[in-house]
Amino acid sequence: MFKKNEKAVSPVIGVILMVAITVVLAAVIAAFVFTMPGTMSKTHLVSVTASQINSTGLVVTYQGGPDHDSVEMMNTTINNVLEDSVEAPSVGYSYTSSNGSINRDHIIVVATFTDNTQQIILDSYV
Repeated sequence: MFKKNEKAVSPVIGVILMVAITVVLAAVIAAFVFTMPGTMSKTHLVSVTASQINSTGLVVTYQGGPDHDSVEMMNTTINNVLEDSVEAPSVGYSYTSSNGSINRDHIIVVATFTDNTQQIILDSYV
């Protein structure tokens, strides 16, 4: 005589599961987002250019940038050899090297900033 109506149970369980999944997802995303700023460091904006002047001559020029005032040291490495190290370079500072090769030369310039961070400001082949 009486029919069992079990259709209402399935939508209720479905809604409860959807809410639970939403809460867990929100918690995971919030934990990820709120911990990110503490692990990220500031990216400083300064510029360096490099060019080849002859078969073995290279010129590396510091162009400056918005964070120019916070540069304490600049190290230039050519083909894995430290070529130049200068404290607080002025805008337009150039370093000329005759230790390049006829092949492509790998130039890396690393700047040290007042907040004790280091950043590669040029990594190029010329």
